[in-house]
Amino acid sequence: MTARLRGEPRSTVSAAHTLVRATALRLAVLVMAIVLGASVALAGCAGTGGRPPAVVVTTNILGDVTRRVVGDEADVTVLMKPDADPHSFAISAQEAATIERAALVVYNGLGLEEGVLRNVEAAKDAGVATLAVGEGVNPIRYTGDHGGGPDGAAPGGAGSDLAGRPDPHFWTDPHRMARAVDLIAERVIDKVNGVDAAAVRANAARYRAEIEALDAWMETRFAAIPPARRNLVTNHHVFGYLAQRYGFTVVGAVVPSGTTLASPSASDLKSLADAVRVAGVRAIFADSSQPDRLARVMAAEAGLKVRVVSLFTESLSTARTGASTYVEMMRSNTEAMVGGLGEG
Repeated sequence: MTARLRGEPRSTVSAAHTLVRATALRLAVLVMAIVLGASVALAGCAGTGGRPPAVVVTTNILGDVTRRVVGDEADVTVLMKPDADPHSFAISAQEAATIERAALVVYNGLGLEEGVLRNVEAAKDAGVATLAVGEGVNPIRYTGDHGGGPDGAAPGGAGSDLAGRPDPHFWTDPHRMARAVDLIAERVIDKVNGVDAAAVRANAARYRAEIEALDAWMETRFAAIPPARRNLVTNHHVFGYLAQRYGFTVVGAVVPSGTTLASPSASDLKSLADAVRVAGVRAIFADSSQPDRLARVMAAEAGLKVRVVSLFTESLSTARTGASTYVEMMRSNTEAMVGGLGEG
């Protein structure tokens, strides 16, 4: 109640009192608007209104697949840039915060994303839903042999410390990638609020059919390579799954490791050169985003006419044509391998 000063007209006091009450009412309305606005924003983040919920994907290959599965049902953020190395790429503090705010984090797993795994684990510990896709596609393991074959074991190289560890490069087998499509779809439906389950499943079914057609096409194209020529040498061990699926033998790798972060010794290069000579390898395949100097040195060491052919192995690309999507990348690699091993 406003006190009236001695001699002040009663009408003046009444006007002042009305002004105070009106100001208080406006403040109350403003506070309620702020609270309601915050509530709506939080609901939007949870996927029940406002902006679509966020799905964060570590690698650009899985990012392409996830976008095809999710469609318009959620925002998809891909952390790994085109032409990057999944073993060594790192993220900013802002991107790390994006992971922690995600409704779902999709990552390769099996030790691939060495530079961001701690961020994924921190988000998981904080309660963020995650999906390690590689763990759900029946991964194969590296052996201790120098070479490898189509028996389901990826090579580790003589004396390699990879023996027994899971091979993370499952995407080189489209059959396993079709399984990955189903895994991603079901986890999105289960963990991301507000998505249309029927729409996500329809997207997944269409894309899975596309990948199954890719698998059949690759098998037909690889039939052009005589079995005796289906010997693979790569810059590092990345094609164990493809070898298993299509009947290739992995003779070895220039970098005898499952990661590009390792380095070969002189004895490693000599050992591989001897294996190449014995197997009559016609081409060495190097990742287009990695220097091929070591592959060329190894080819010279072999003392044979060996071509060095570029492939897209671990990253999609915008700098070079032929790998803007997962399906396009696999088609480009298939044609390059048929050309490198089947001609002549």
